[in-house]
Amino acid sequence: MLLDIQSLSHHYQNGKKTKFAIKSMTLQVEPGILGLLGPNGAGKSTLMRILATITKPTQGNIFWQGQDIVKSPQLLRNELGYLPQYFGVYEQLTGIEFLQYMASLKAMDKAMADHTIDSLLDKLNLTDAAHHSLNSYSGGMKQRIGIAQALLNDPKLLIIDEPTVGLDPQERANFRQLLTELASERCILFSTHIVADVESIADRIAIVKSGQLIQSGSPTT
Repeated sequence: MLLDIQSLSHHYQNGKKTKFAIKSMTLQVEPGILGLLGPNGAGKSTLMRILATITKPTQGNIFWQGQDIVKSPQLLRNELGYLPQYFGVYEQLTGIEFLQYMASLKAMDKAMADHTIDSLLDKLNLTDAAHHSLNSYSGGMKQRIGIAQALLNDPKLLIIDEPTVGLDPQERANFRQLLTELASERCILFSTHIVADVESIADRIAIVKSGQLIQSGSPTT
């Protein structure tokens, strides 16, 4: 499994000026956790949306296991899990109803979806709250239901954008532990502006500033 980002750029017009959100970025994402670290406005969310095949880059190439996903995004979508920074839920639904709805959007077989949902609710300590409406969930519980929907299709690439914003210290610690448990079977790209959220769990850290990759390597280097 390998996500290979080559000379990636994305810009937009701000009046008569061209503004680069991502500029000439080259980066490889391998199995394990890659922590994408940078201040707010560094371009992390734009990069996440591009890698999640929501936004098309202005230029550059992205290869997933050797296949060009800029030209053929569906090659990645079947193996992709994505939790955006601002994850909305249908708060009138219960946790299990929401996951059933998301599974239907992913065109999952109902029997397989039901088995997967039960397993994820158990793994994420949400079984007791499965039949409660989402408007009763804490911030940490909503993040866990967000991770559950991202994992429904057992993705090989998991993209998570600023998942600990608004969580208390214990919820943040629990979330980091969850990512560690998931990392053995997939590539995880985890973006944050909080150093403590990546330094203890990331196999590699990539530092981004003003849309450019400043440094990439082991957190111990």
